[in-house]
Amino acid sequence: MNTNATARWNPGFAFRILALVVAGLLVTQPAAAQSGADVARAYREAHEAEIVRDFAELLTYPNRARDLEDVTRAAEYIRDELQAVGVTSELIRIDGVAPLVYGELRVPDAERTLGIYVHYDGQPVDPLNWTHPPFEPTLYTASMEAGGTPRSMPEPGDPVDPEWRLYARSAGDDKAPIAAILPVLRAFREEGVQPTSNLVFFFDGEEEAGSRHLGRYMEMAADRIADIDVWLFFDGPAHQSGRPQLTFGVRGSMGMEVTVYGATRNLHSGHYGNWTPDTGNILARLLASMKDDTGRVLVDGWYDTVEPLGAEERAALEAMPPVDEALKRELGLVWTEGEPETLSERILLPALNIRGITSGNTGALARNIIPNTAVAALGIRLVKGNEADHLRRLVVEHIEGQGFHVVSEDPDMETRLRYPRIAKVTGGGGYPAARTGMDNPFVQEIIGAAAAAADRAFGPGSLVLAPGLGGTLPLYLFTDVAGKPAVNVPVANHDNNQHAPDENLRIANLWYAIDLYAALLTMPITAF
Repeated sequence: MNTNATARWNPGFAFRILALVVAGLLVTQPAAAQSGADVARAYREAHEAEIVRDFAELLTYPNRARDLEDVTRAAEYIRDELQAVGVTSELIRIDGVAPLVYGELRVPDAERTLGIYVHYDGQPVDPLNWTHPPFEPTLYTASMEAGGTPRSMPEPGDPVDPEWRLYARSAGDDKAPIAAILPVLRAFREEGVQPTSNLVFFFDGEEEAGSRHLGRYMEMAADRIADIDVWLFFDGPAHQSGRPQLTFGVRGSMGMEVTVYGATRNLHSGHYGNWTPDTGNILARLLASMKDDTGRVLVDGWYDTVEPLGAEERAALEAMPPVDEALKRELGLVWTEGEPETLSERILLPALNIRGITSGNTGALARNIIPNTAVAALGIRLVKGNEADHLRRLVVEHIEGQGFHVVSEDPDMETRLRYPRIAKVTGGGGYPAARTGMDNPFVQEIIGAAAAAADRAFGPGSLVLAPGLGGTLPLYLFTDVAGKPAVNVPVANHDNNQHAPDENLRIANLWYAIDLYAALLTMPITAF
């Protein structure tokens, strides 16, 4: 209807309306139905304490990736919770492997199918390093760093402060999405809201152990996931600025170990120092040859296979909020590798890092010896265009170029006496990187729905679009193997202590996740 105050009066139109009223043909139109996002928001506001308590219950289930008994109990609990909100769900099993929680919610006449990936397993824990037991969720009035203090769980009807933090293993990585999707589906069921897409849930139980069987699980469910149009990965943190983000790719990951050799046994440093080869020094020099003082990797060909960004990705990169100076102050850093390139730019390049070095002992355990070996663990992050085998070969060639004979097993005496410098190289494989183009029409729909949810939760223009995420997820199985687009949809606070002691989730981020998922599950069908 035209609501312009200058609209002209039309007697003929008025007469027709009056005639319809007299004839009883004018039916009062019902008020516009609430959107799915409105329904989910209203449900959350009415049940905040219950949602927090349900999240805490989920966090009580131990989920160490390699503990099959514990992780199976967690899977069974999640399966049952999905069933309770109307999802047809089951456990798909491989003997001796964490089960896959599979679920479906089919919508009559839906023209699109969304695949939703979450992992429910978590990193190992050392309880001695935690303030509270890692599987006894503890609610704080704010982050520990900000002076928050423990408080009791809210009772139904109690107000919930969005700045509260819930501390437990997997609070941020990656049970938070499960705790958010369940109330969304419960709200939809109670209010009769149907998603606009078919939904397929694929909950991985061994992501933190490398998702070694995920490809096989995908093969076992191939006929049930064939119609999926796009995968949404519910994992990862918000942008370091604190603003919500979408990411369209992840780095790959590979680990290698390099061992250098001296004498056949440890030798007394007084009797043999300055004579026997010093393995720690040999290894240090080898490692130093791999990067310059600015952090640039000096391995020949290291950057040659990086796939260039598209126009949309370059524009998104330029529009990302600056965080480097604030992060440097937060982390106590005066300089960073690759300056003046930003963190957002650096995570789009392959990385070579030293994860650990061993050669003898330090502190109270240090002994007056020359260790017979020194070992370095290398952490390599791949980007789109890199292949793990290729980068591994480049590292091996670099080591050979530094005068080392490279072996794959400990050298025998004949080899020791033949080559002055020997390096054993092991490891490799891991995940390749993956990236979905931001120009994909369905991706554009996801961006629109996510932007609306972000605006509602954090204010206008708050959503950050990042071409890549620094971490690693098994996206390649979905993008490269299955040939489907995938978008990563992070919700955890960036300071959630992911993988570390005192992992936590800020309650405001849980509320945002509910808004976001409701918007995504009720997106209009316009992309196809």
